[in-house]
Amino acid sequence: MDIEQRTALLGGMSPATFMRRHWQKKPLLVRQGWPGVQPPLARQDLFALAGSDEVESRLVSRLKSQVTRIKGSDWTVRKGPLPRRALPPLQQPNWTLLVQGLDLHVDAAHQMLQRFDFIPHARLDDLMVSWASPGGGVGPHLDSYDVFLIQVQGQRRWRIGPVTNAADASFVEGAPLKLLRDFQPEQEWVLDPGDMLYLPPLWAHDGVAVGGDCMTCSVGFRAPGEEELARDLLQRLADEELDVQRLYRDPRQAATAAPGAVPQALLDFAHKAVHRRLADPRWLQRALGEALTEPKPQVWFPATGAVAGAAGVCLSPRTRMLHDAQHVFINGEAFAAAGRDAKLMRQLADTRKLDAAGLSRLSVQARALLDQWLAQGWLRGLSD
Repeated sequence: MDIEQRTALLGGMSPATFMRRHWQKKPLLVRQGWPGVQPPLARQDLFALAGSDEVESRLVSRLKSQVTRIKGSDWTVRKGPLPRRALPPLQQPNWTLLVQGLDLHVDAAHQMLQRFDFIPHARLDDLMVSWASPGGGVGPHLDSYDVFLIQVQGQRRWRIGPVTNAADASFVEGAPLKLLRDFQPEQEWVLDPGDMLYLPPLWAHDGVAVGGDCMTCSVGFRAPGEEELARDLLQRLADEELDVQRLYRDPRQAATAAPGAVPQALLDFAHKAVHRRLADPRWLQRALGEALTEPKPQVWFPATGAVAGAAGVCLSPRTRMLHDAQHVFINGEAFAAAGRDAKLMRQLADTRKLDAAGLSRLSVQARALLDQWLAQGWLRGLSD
């Protein structure tokens, strides 16, 4: 993608300009940024998918609609699997079906994500789709991630407003959702199919279906929390095997009258043990790449035994692949890469495909690795 080229998707801005002006700074409404957009799947197929135990889905219903004060008791949430008989009638108002990770199961949804490849893949979470009956929504709330809200069918009214203090971010007690107690919208629009709204993190928003058969796709870019990321990396640190295992020794330990006290020498030994691992910058690079590409718990890869197609290979929609200066990372695993192999592997990570000419330039060892990934279901063969 040419990041300097203007695009209708971003309201006539280039990706470079959008990232500079709006990303994590302020919202952007784009009218007909995606003209002719089609739902990634039909309503009946979405309902069928929600009934699968391999898919994360939720049914959100509001019992009362014409009220000025939001009460927690007015809302119900049921988690999937959701067979069709668990869903209300289509014309019953005020209910929404949410299906997470649609890009993992529907190729058309995965293709929608490719329009946003000017943003690092490491930040991408998933594509969620919501179907709503008249008046359906999930109430005024905050998200901790960047989101592009694409209207693909029907209409939805969005009201948004900044959160400027802790009081604005307080939630309704007793609600099954994190509903804002004092939502003060400053802007309001009705989005038609093809319209898109970008919201940075922590912008309050409330989307309500206008009429029925409303479908909205949400492309989310999640930032890992500092505590969560540190916990993951330190766990990987603990699991890392060193070439030499050093044991604590204390031949000069004197007899003590306070046996419950931690010896200073042991504290020093522990400090050095942690520092020795962190002192190698390559460890942190490798651990971070593994953490960022680790598939979500519900994601699995059926072994297919596939082989490269005549036109090359592409990543499975479920595969996460990244790279840094020394490694390529795929589905939680790290591989050292250098030279021409590294260049071609990075191309596979960036574009999610590698043509037949690229495959022919790989070394025997790298090609064997790709054949292994094909057999594991991490890659797919491309046909002419």
